[in-house]
Amino acid sequence: MSPKRLLRHKEAVSDLKEFTNYRVTRVYDDKNPEAMAPESIRKVIFCSGNVYYDLIDKRRKIGANDIAILRVEQLAPFPFDNVIEYIQKYTTAEIVWC
Repeated sequence: MSPKRLLRHKEAVSDLKEFTNYRVTRVYDDKNPEAMAPESIRKVIFCSGNVYYDLIDKRRKIGANDIAILRVEQLAPFPFDNVIEYIQKYTTAEIVWC
């Protein structure tokens, strides 16, 4: 794993509107277009950095659309309020930090 790996990763991109929004998004929700409804998700994985892209690649390979992968962008101070919102969204899921 190289520290500059994400500079060339095809999925590590931002929308232009994210740069004009004056606020940092502290936690990103799952962006899987094939994901199941929130009440059908069996596992939610919170992660950060390179691990996010490794996990979405693996999920795509095994077709696990019942797993939501959420990316935590701000670790300090930890965004407890955002994490709680997503935990409440995926009420029946097992919650994991990776």
